[in-house]
Amino acid sequence: MISEAMTGLGKKRSTIREIFEYGNQRAKIVGRENIFDFSLGNPSVAPPDCVTDVINSFVAEERAEVLHGYTSATGLEWVRQAMADSLNSRFGTKFNKDSFYMTVGAAASLCIVLKALACPGDEFIVPAPYFPEYKCWIENTVNCKCVLIPAEPSDFQINFTEFERSLSKNTKAVIINSPNNPSGAVYSEDTIKKLAALLEEASKKYGHPIYLISDEPYREIVFDGIKLPFVTKYYRNTFICYSFSKSLSLPGERIGYVLVPDEMDDCKDVYAAVCGAGRILGYVNAPSLFQRVAGKCADKTADISIYNKNRDILYDGLIKAGYSCVKPQGAFYMFPKALEEDEVAFCERAKKYDLLLVPGRDFGCPGHVRIAYCVQTETIERALPVFEKIAAEYRR
Repeated sequence: MISEAMTGLGKKRSTIREIFEYGNQRAKIVGRENIFDFSLGNPSVAPPDCVTDVINSFVAEERAEVLHGYTSATGLEWVRQAMADSLNSRFGTKFNKDSFYMTVGAAASLCIVLKALACPGDEFIVPAPYFPEYKCWIENTVNCKCVLIPAEPSDFQINFTEFERSLSKNTKAVIINSPNNPSGAVYSEDTIKKLAALLEEASKKYGHPIYLISDEPYREIVFDGIKLPFVTKYYRNTFICYSFSKSLSLPGERIGYVLVPDEMDDCKDVYAAVCGAGRILGYVNAPSLFQRVAGKCADKTADISIYNKNRDILYDGLIKAGYSCVKPQGAFYMFPKALEEDEVAFCERAKKYDLLLVPGRDFGCPGHVRIAYCVQTETIERALPVFEKIAAEYRR
């Protein structure tokens, strides 16, 4: 016998991946240049020069058994200190190396934190729109209940009316993602303050900490001078789950960290639980070479201005064509309303033009579609007439 649940998950890819693979097959027929693939959040911008420089330097100077050998399970000490120094200099925090656990990207970070926290009967609250894998990890990695909060589509901040109704004695943690995938929204300081106040109140009411898990792979990708609130400064029982996949354009290298702040209740025991979860899940010793890259390039980013340019071209074009959309403040996704109530049907119509979009119901927000605009600017420019043609069909 094998796990039927795991077999089911293995036989059905996520909708995002299904659409991406569909695009790969269509490209063999009509040519890659004729596919307008906005399915996958795969950065199109080259990594900053420091990444190549650091790799070349370490490969040339470091012995192979050191460069490619095991590190401490939690990560290289100097790399973890570099993570602390970077955040301290930018956000006025006072972290040290012992607050960090290096991981195989943000997905590993989230699974580790969930495993470190989860007890039988626990519930994890997830405000929509959300990254679909959250639900998968909560229900399958730790066998807990995922409590989904409906979206606030006017601005994609948290729907606090529904949020307050969902808090209970079983609530263990809340997962937030800002800048947000799929909406591109950035949670305002007012949103973070209100969230922190509600969690403080609920923690006292139920007699145990309710944790906040902040998933931050897009933290550096913000536009229009917007300042992103650094969540640990507002709520002490906050985990930060980070990845360099987007900021350094290294998604395939899988490097990130979990941050357990010193001010968290029982922080040493919590950090020990993170270490234990990393062990039980097999997430020890993040990739050695790319730990070093992260340590040397922690304050660098890829050319974010390209995403800003793509956002403006796409947003202006969609609005001109008659679409309704909240303008993204960060990340590299746009989340317009479909031109009919059934956004799956809308996406199927778009596929006839080899325009590949992701239905919003996978993100807990039916009626919308996700457009990943981390593509070549030329692709967006050539796709706009297709968006206009589809809009004209609906007007007719």
